[in-house]
Amino acid sequence: MTATQSPLTARQFTMRFSSTPRGARLARRLCGHRLAAWGIPYGSDAHDVITLVVAELCANAVRHGHVAGRDFHVLLTADPATGTVRIEVSDTRGERLPHLPTTTPEDDDSGRGLLLVEALADRWGCSPRAEGGPGKTVWAECTALSLS
Repeated sequence: MTATQSPLTARQFTMRFSSTPRGARLARRLCGHRLAAWGIPYGSDAHDVITLVVAELCANAVRHGHVAGRDFHVLLTADPATGTVRIEVSDTRGERLPHLPTTTPEDDDSGRGLLLVEALADRWGCSPRAEGGPGKTVWAECTALSLS
């Protein structure tokens, strides 16, 4: 009798969060916990990079995509077949699309988040919100070879 091993399937974590700094912090913490449960341990380079990208995208959703009374949505997908984690953060402000700043003055405290995402993620972009509501989804993909 031969045992067949089931193929590795993609894992997903999805949740809505209040469009507040507290909601963004909670999203980062829960995504970090989920990554560890998926075999990307706390303190590893992959965990740190993905968690930072999650934090930046969630902070941007709160700061630039906030609409009173509307939450933002996070979808985290890990694909063991490709060793990739995809982060999607959706908000309800479709008219405010992300762009990389052309300059970052030393005294400006904003505009650096997407520069971090650009530097850390393998690729990132923006698309209309997929679940049919108003707004946009900003996504990023990061390599995490230790997916189990």
